[in-house]
This record gives sequence, C-alpha cells and structure tokens, in this order.
Amino acid sequence: MTVATATKTRKLESAPSVLPLYARAALPLVPGASRLPFVPGGGGEIPDVRLELDGVVADPDAVAAYAKVCGFALRDSLPPTYPHVLAFPLHMALMADGAFPFGAVGLVHIANRITQYRRLGTGEELSLRVTPTGLAKHPKGRSFDVVTEARVGRQIAWESTSTFLSRGKGDPGASSGEAFPIVAEDTPASAEWSLPGDLGRRYAAVSGDRNPIHMHSLTAKPLGFPAAIAHGMWTKARALAALEPRLPDAFAVDVRFRRPILLPAKVEFAMQEHLFTVRKGTRRHLDGQITEVAAKTSPKGKVK
Repeated sequence: MTVATATKTRKLESAPSVLPLYARAALPLVPGASRLPFVPGGGGEIPDVRLELDGVVADPDAVAAYAKVCGFALRDSLPPTYPHVLAFPLHMALMADGAFPFGAVGLVHIANRITQYRRLGTGEELSLRVTPTGLAKHPKGRSFDVVTEARVGRQIAWESTSTFLSRGKGDPGASSGEAFPIVAEDTPASAEWSLPGDLGRRYAAVSGDRNPIHMHSLTAKPLGFPAAIAHGMWTKARALAALEPRLPDAFAVDVRFRRPILLPAKVEFAMQEHLFTVRKGTRRHLDGQITEVAAKTSPKGKVK
C-alpha cells in the first residue's frame, strides 16, 4: 500500500486536545449521528490530507512517566515508540474529522512498523507529518494505513506505519497481508509479565490513548470485550523495552497484533534471533521482528 500525494496540507499551530476528539470519534456509535457533517463515519473514501505540526519537543517528565509504565530505562534519548505518542493527537484529529469514513472508536489496530534511522534526543525539536492511505480490501472488511514521519530539520529521523481494520463485509479473495515470520512454538519464554487490571488506564495517562476498550470493563463490554484490553502499542513498547540492550541505533521493528490481551493477565515474552512474541500458552498476542537499517540514509530524508 502506498501513500497518495496529499492535495491538502493542514499546518497545526499546536497539538490538538485528545479528549474532545475522542468524544467526536465515538459519536458514530450513536445511531444516525454519522449523518451530521461534523461527525466521522459517513462512509466514502479516506480524505486526501496531510497534517503537519512543527516545533514538537518531548517533555522530559512525560517521557520518564512513559518509560516507567512501559519498562524502558531512562536515557537521554526517546524510547523508540515515543514519537508515536507525540503524533497520537494528530492521528485522532485525522480520524475525528467529519470527512473521515469511519469512527476511530471501533477500528482495530492490526499492524505497526517503526523505522528509527537514529536515536532521537529527548530535547530535540521535531516536525511531525501524518498522512493516511487509501482504503484496501481485506477479508474481514477494509483496511488503511496512517503514515507518520518525525523530521529533525530536513531529515527524516523516525517514521511509522500503523495499519487499521474497519470490520465489515470483507472480500474473501483479498490478502490479509504478507506472510510474517514467527517465533517457533517450542521457544522457551525469557520472561513472564503480570499485567494489572488498571494497565490500560496507566498507559492511557502517559500516552493520551483513552479508547474506552482499554479503560475499564464497564466501557469495554459495550464494544464487545468482556474486560478491558491492553493497548497494542503498550505491548509493542514493553517488548522493545525487553529487547532494548540488543537494539542498534538504527532499526525497523514490525509487529502484528494477533489477539487482544484481556486484563488482568499473565503473559510470556519469547525471542528467537531477530524475532519475538508475546503469548499466553499457544495463543500469540503479538508477533514481531527486528531489522537493522542504515542510519540516516533513507532517500525519503531529502525534501524535494
């Protein structure tokens, strides 16, 4: 899937407030609300737009709180998943827009790829760009990507692609994605994690992602879950924290979110060379792989 050329660029003066955006993103769950022009979920295509926000500097206290929840060591560089947190308000602004064909609440995050071309210093000033792709057929509905770039000056230092699924009438002949390598089932676990029942609320406090499926069983049950579920991006961050001593300065990390983790839970972490998994027994919740990349050599790093 490729990113279409953006015909509309919206420059933001500051990061949007996430809570009002969540309120708007949840409105499509109300019958008939999607007919209102300011409410997303009216169908159609992904809008051809790019959101940009310059002058983004991570708050050291916020980074420290995030690192504590996710298990990262405190360093003078950002955890590799933290730029996703900085860009999350832009993701929500995109998906809460009235032109967006789906409500954000109810979408399924099925995959994420992060490429870090070099470590980002905690005090570095970043320019964020968020661009959606067009819709693609999927066996369980329709999918799309949200592509995020974090630039330092004219150079792309970090980028990610998050793939989302809108469940519905799918195309049985469509591909659900390329074959993905996985850790062998007999690979012993290297760690066991006990995840508390309030993990979703703790991660929401440091990430801004307050999707009701993560907050409490009372808010998760109306959306089809018997209990609150762990954030997929927390699971990815926790896995990278476990791998942190092995990570090069420049690398790509791909994950597939297989099934939700109902909270509270005990899960295992296992790794095999460049592959890793989070599992419970034979049930895999996340599969991932690490690939080393050349530092700061991406041709996308040159602005045309």
